[in-house]
Parts: sequence; structure tokens; C-alpha cells
Amino acid sequence: MSSRLDDVVHYQWTTADVLEPMDPFELNPFVGKEVRLSFLNEIHCIATGKKIKKTFGEGLSYDAWLTSPAATPSILRPELSRIHEGIALRDFDWEQKNHNQPHFVYLTRTSDIKVGVTRSSNVPYRWIDQGASEGILIAQTPYRQLAGLIEVAMKDHFSDKTHWQNMLKNVFTNLQPMIDAKEDALGLLPEEYQEFIFDDDAITKIEYPVLRYPVKVRSIKLDKEPEIVSTLVGIKGQYLIFENGAVLNVRSHAGYRVCLEV
Repeated sequence: MSSRLDDVVHYQWTTADVLEPMDPFELNPFVGKEVRLSFLNEIHCIATGKKIKKTFGEGLSYDAWLTSPAATPSILRPELSRIHEGIALRDFDWEQKNHNQPHFVYLTRTSDIKVGVTRSSNVPYRWIDQGASEGILIAQTPYRQLAGLIEVAMKDHFSDKTHWQNMLKNVFTNLQPMIDAKEDALGLLPEEYQEFIFDDDAITKIEYPVLRYPVKVRSIKLDKEPEIVSTLVGIKGQYLIFENGAVLNVRSHAGYRVCLEV
């Protein structure tokens, strides 16, 4: 799902017929309606299009997961990137375009307050993908590895993971004001990174198209439940939230051939 931020997050379903892009459509109008989501028992690698039995990463075949730039180690561990030195981990052109670019280090409130790294052009979309309710920028760096090193310096104080169940229940375990959290984060910043501090303290607040949040959540996988017929009560992060607390992570089903009906 792609998104844009207005008074509320607006979601689009972006899909393809194997590797052929299809027209996206708005998802927000489906909230509050009964939908039928059916798995058609086919999975295709999103990099090569070949039919596969299971995915690795987000929609990749095992071979593609080992070789595709979409699964390069510096995606999950930015501090490993070396493209600014002219050294590619997998794909020189892809890493130049995506990792040898300005990056932000940020804090978001998902359930706890977490630290993260993303390309400067990917704010606030990365925050929306996480299901964050607020975000604030800490530092801006000229390339990915440097942002990753700053993130590592803060991981003992701030988590870099999202507690997805609490995020979907809209339960917050840390209510510290974001500006105070940024001050704490900057206090952890080693002297050699002080020049990259981002001075703007603006806080981005994010509202989602959710009619009601579940008290308990139950994750659905289409492999085990190939058809869902239920009222869609909300969309948050990359999750569809159905009545009775059932949730589906759309991104984890990349490559699945499905039919969506309203």
C-alpha cells in the first residue's frame, strides 16, 4: 500500500499482474464496509515474476533474496553501507541512488518511542508504514552509513523495533513528549556527530483511517486462511484491521495473487 498524509492518511492499493503494474485505487472508502479478500493460491517473486511456493523478505524468491538490492544487508543495518566509499554490497547503481543520498535519523511514537533511519525523501511515508502517531527529526547526514552509526549510538536508550500488537491497539507504553525525547537523544550523540543535528523541532502528527481499534489482535496469514470476509474497520501502518481484531499485514503478502471485492 502507498500513502499520502493529509488530515488523515490516505491509502492506495498498488498492485501488479505478476510484473505488469495495474492501476492503483483508493482504500479509505472501503473502511466501514464488508470486504472479501481471497488468495488465489499463486505466489510470484516480485523481482523476477517466477512462480514460487513461499516468499523471502518481502515478496522475493530465495535466489532473489540472496542477490536483489531490495534485500541488501544495509537496508536493515544502515551502518553496513559503504557505497559512499564507492563500494557496493550488491548493486552499485541501486545503492548510489538509494543509499548514497541524504538520510534522516528520527524518533517516532509507535507504541514505545523508537529510533530509525530513512532517506530524506521518504519522510513521512516511512513513519506511516510503521503506524507511527508522531515523528520528529534528530539528524540529517549526507549518506546512509553515517545515519546508521548515529542510530546505533542511540539503540541502548531507544528501541529500533515496533511492538506491532500495541501499535494496532493504539496503546502507548511511553508517553514522554517527543521534544523531550529528542533532547534525550541528542544527549546520547557522540561529539563527532554533533554537526549533523537537525535543528527543526517540528513534530509531525499522523492520524489513520480507523473507526475503532481492537482490544486484542489476531494476525491472519492467507496461506492458512485463504479467504477473509469481514468488515474493514481501519488501516494503520501496512495493516488492514478487520472486526473482531483480525489483522492482515499487506506488505508481508507481497507477491501473492489475490482478489479484493467490496
